[in-house]
Amino acid sequence: MLRIGVIGQSGEIPQAMKDIAYEIGKEIALKGALLMTGGTSGVMEYSSKGAKEAGGLVVGFLAVDSLDRANDYIDIPITTGLPFDFRSSVLIHSSDAVIVIGGCNDTLGELSCAYLNNKPIIVLEGSGGLSSKIKAFAYEGCYIDERKNIKIDFCQDAKAAVETAINRCKKGVRKKETISRKNPEQPDLI
Repeated sequence: MLRIGVIGQSGEIPQAMKDIAYEIGKEIALKGALLMTGGTSGVMEYSSKGAKEAGGLVVGFLAVDSLDRANDYIDIPITTGLPFDFRSSVLIHSSDAVIVIGGCNDTLGELSCAYLNNKPIIVLEGSGGLSSKIKAFAYEGCYIDERKNIKIDFCQDAKAAVETAINRCKKGVRKKETISRKNPEQPDLI
């Protein structure tokens, strides 16, 4: 099952951001993918609500040891007991692709983690916050820096963002599948 992380700001968010987060969650569920978030409020809550109401499965990585902060739409709450930045790292490493909606400083850290770990990144343009600024500061309009670790995709709507995430992951899977061993009978070594 494909695991799509959704990152963005927590707390009270504008109605337009609520709507787009809901649509992203819904599209992820309709495509049969697993939604993964930080599990609390704002973008995380509304994307979780969209996925849950569309019959999807939602995992929330919480930065505490308590379930009290999990939003009502989380199916599998994971209490990490970690500070927010470390919890975010676990979320990013557990995701096959990351979709950015709005966002503030914490989202910037998650974006950097995804970029450094070559995770497909899809930015929902026009969703406000950090998402509206990334292209302007991006190297050549689509990279975080001159290393060009992984190209950032920019989409205008939920459906295109989720389809782009899925397609980017499929391309990555195909690359892995084309790698062959000289002796297929020999097990992988750790």
